[in-house]
Amino acid sequence: MPVPDAVATTEGLKRVRASVRGAVQGVGFRPFVFRLAMELGLRGWVSNSPQGVLLEAEGKPRAVEHFLVRLDLEKPLRSFIQSLECWHLDPVGYTEFEIRPSETGGEKIALVLPDIATCDQCLSEVSDPANRRYGYPFTNCTNCGPRFSIIESLPYDRANTTMRRFEMCAQCRAEYQDPQDRRFHAEPIACPACGPHLTLWDSWGRVLTQRGDALQEAAEAVRQGKILALKGLGGFQLVVHAANEATVLALRQRKRRAEKPFALMYPSLESVREACEVCEVERRLLCSPESPIVLLRRRRASSVASAVAPRNPYLGIMLPYTPLHHLLMRELRFPVVATSGNVSDEPICTDEREALDRLHGIADVFLVHNRPIARHVDDSIVRVMLGRELVIRRARGYAPLPVFVKEPLPSLLAVGGHMKNAIAASVGRMVLVSQHIGDLETAQAYEAFRRVVASFRHLYCLEPAAIACDMHPDYLSTRFAHQDGLPVKPVQHHHAHVLACMAENDLEGDVLGVSWDGVGYGSDGTIWGGEFLRVAGPTFERVACLRPFRLPGGEKAVKEPRRTALGLLYEAFGDGLFSMSGLAPLRAFSPGALPVLQAMLSRGLNAPLTSSAGRLFDAVAAVLGLRQVCQFEGQAAMELEFALDGVVTDESYPFRTRAEGKPWVLDWEPAVREILADVQGGLAVGTIAARFHNTLVEMIAAVAGLEQQERIVLTGGCFQNRYLTERAVARLRADGFRPYWHQRIPPNDGGIPLGQIIAASRGGK
Repeated sequence: MPVPDAVATTEGLKRVRASVRGAVQGVGFRPFVFRLAMELGLRGWVSNSPQGVLLEAEGKPRAVEHFLVRLDLEKPLRSFIQSLECWHLDPVGYTEFEIRPSETGGEKIALVLPDIATCDQCLSEVSDPANRRYGYPFTNCTNCGPRFSIIESLPYDRANTTMRRFEMCAQCRAEYQDPQDRRFHAEPIACPACGPHLTLWDSWGRVLTQRGDALQEAAEAVRQGKILALKGLGGFQLVVHAANEATVLALRQRKRRAEKPFALMYPSLESVREACEVCEVERRLLCSPESPIVLLRRRRASSVASAVAPRNPYLGIMLPYTPLHHLLMRELRFPVVATSGNVSDEPICTDEREALDRLHGIADVFLVHNRPIARHVDDSIVRVMLGRELVIRRARGYAPLPVFVKEPLPSLLAVGGHMKNAIAASVGRMVLVSQHIGDLETAQAYEAFRRVVASFRHLYCLEPAAIACDMHPDYLSTRFAHQDGLPVKPVQHHHAHVLACMAENDLEGDVLGVSWDGVGYGSDGTIWGGEFLRVAGPTFERVACLRPFRLPGGEKAVKEPRRTALGLLYEAFGDGLFSMSGLAPLRAFSPGALPVLQAMLSRGLNAPLTSSAGRLFDAVAAVLGLRQVCQFEGQAAMELEFALDGVVTDESYPFRTRAEGKPWVLDWEPAVREILADVQGGLAVGTIAARFHNTLVEMIAAVAGLEQQERIVLTGGCFQNRYLTERAVARLRADGFRPYWHQRIPPNDGGIPLGQIIAASRGGK
């Protein structure tokens, strides 16, 4: 039990909570946890629950880290872990480690597990010529394989999955019914005699070959520089030789994806290490059951085509996570681009006939199979930050696992925002968060959103009492909420960000939320994005924000940092801006366009005000000449972060804090004036970028000092920036504050639906 008033006893300790799901009951798992904790000198507890095993472990940080690693490596022989979710929490001062009575309260909902990467045992069988599953691309067992992508309804029985059309052969049925076999009640069980099989099509859908030959000919097509459309686990992927510059450029042209980085798949961990720096946490993520795309710093000797990730010091890399991928990569033995099977801004294809239509003219050949995909599931993306994972896109391997809260919630549905959309639903003490859906920019994307909503309602038998949505009246998700017929609970965008981060960090009570992103509809009808919110219970107070400036052209400015820069500079210099020579944003426009932009700004026509930190990043990137027009969302901010790579400085620029009543306004003008002077003086762009980032950190520290709230929550898309987040955390800790940031729920708008659920359940906005 925790010690009363344990503040003095918890210094230097670390506490984690873990939710373990899989075969972890009736196999000696709790005694194993107890013995391991005692060996490592940890305190806390372990308990069975209707959802699996819950535990908390507290002790010296290194002992806690060893505990988490050994939990999977040394688990009981008959157990397996399908998912292990961890939260890093404040220590509470436990005095012993105990096996607690099983939890019986709460909803006894059958959790739908994520799709799980191929286990070592299945991979061994696929590689063994003497095994009946040798070379079989749909091999799986209870330890691994498809889950979320094939289930159509609960309970999770074969008859309720897309595998119901495949009748088990006698050998598979014997395994399925044998309690001693690891395929005991493995619902997707299959083999070459009774399961799905591969077919290779040309671009018109004509059969070229089938089964093993199909895989080999698909690999040969990739070797020859062709574009392969591969029907994978949760949808189609487009696959090309990663070192073939011409093929990668052709893929960009056909897919209409000008510069956004492509994901890569490497054949082995060893080959990844040859191309990139890999720390221990990154290695663990690459080889984990989630098997996400991990952002890794590339080595100079990387052999991939420059068009894979232009001007980017990082590569997004994953390892094979299905037998099909393992077999393909074993044939190829070189890295490939493995990007989503779609045209940019559309959802990925899941059906082969749909893919033939939508990907015609993009893919040269199609490697398909006859196991239907129940719902699209993209590859997840993570980044290691401050020694732990930060999920940037939450999909395969993570969704739809829930976030647990302390008290039961009313039944609610949340429909997220407009960008990086995801949805969520509350069931008892769980908030179930969907897979990444994407930006609701096209009719196809909106239809995919509607399908996910319908799927969630059907899968979990949801009867929500209300729908939570964003306050922005023009978001398609907001319009959907108002058309559904249920009571609607609008939630302010940045409030939802803060609540999402609080929920996954198990925080209650007052916090100071630093909610920085590109755009969010404010309570005053303007565009927010550089917000400091004091959150208390169901309400929030906007205690500070960045100084607003105008965005000439509105939405156009989001895609054109040169416009954002003009809006920022006009706020500081007025009409005098247009007589300033040599500025990169001015040079980026034709002379005839500038008078129109000047009129917009001087009259405030189609030039809305914003306090957005994301737009401030864009403006500075344009002033430094890094990016005037974006090819994808966040590109300018990314390039500004990359520009400071390798620069070491604690210097920052000055700023002012206006205190004429709340919200305090953080005035960036002194910083911008010095940035312009440094540009004109020829100071290195990387040094300017580092100073700018440091200035933002000082702004955060300044407001923290004014508010004197110990707990600081860092959230919003800007905190995907590793330098900004790590510097802010270090600065706040040095000043005696306790900073929190995201872990398995994205800091970007993918985390919004979780926060919407929390806000709506409290009656707040």
